[in-house]
Amino acid sequence: MSGAGFHVHGPHDHELEHAQQGGHDAHGGSSKMINQIAMFTAIIATVGAIFAYLGGATQANAGLYKNNAAIKKTEASNQWNYFQSKSTKQSLAEFARDLAPPEKKVDYQAKVDRYEREKKEIEAEARKLDAQSVAWDKQSDEQMHQHHRWAQATTALQVCIALAAIALLTKKKWLEYAMFAMAGIGAVIGGAAAMHL
Repeated sequence: MSGAGFHVHGPHDHELEHAQQGGHDAHGGSSKMINQIAMFTAIIATVGAIFAYLGGATQANAGLYKNNAAIKKTEASNQWNYFQSKSTKQSLAEFARDLAPPEKKVDYQAKVDRYEREKKEIEAEARKLDAQSVAWDKQSDEQMHQHHRWAQATTALQVCIALAAIALLTKKKWLEYAMFAMAGIGAVIGGAAAMHL
């Protein structure tokens, strides 16, 4: 505050002046540490935001793929039901053929043969749809696994940012090292997510 030519600096003002002049803070640490941690935190926050986005994208993909799997499973189930109805019709045609007079047996046998051909086509389609459902399920599981990796990496970077804030407040060098270690862990997990490990 100033008044009548007299100016008094508060502790905060004193620290700001020292930081601007490149001086040391009251705890013996340099403003270099503060600048280094601030820059590092900004970079880690940016990388963390990217990891969070990728984690959200993989989670959305996992849901989409799971939905596709359910659709294919329903289509396969419909085909299996259709297959079952053809089997029932074939059984009835076989029963009618066995009870029919000889001149009608040929007609019923033609129906039996037709139902057998149709069943084979339906079964092939049902199996194809089942395989597609399994493939979509597998892709969903892979995306969910990748999502968990992105989430773990993001969490490690958030812990890193928290350690950076504590390191700035306490001026403890070991917290700064812990911050770098957590950033390294987050980067390794993020790399694993990027490589689908």
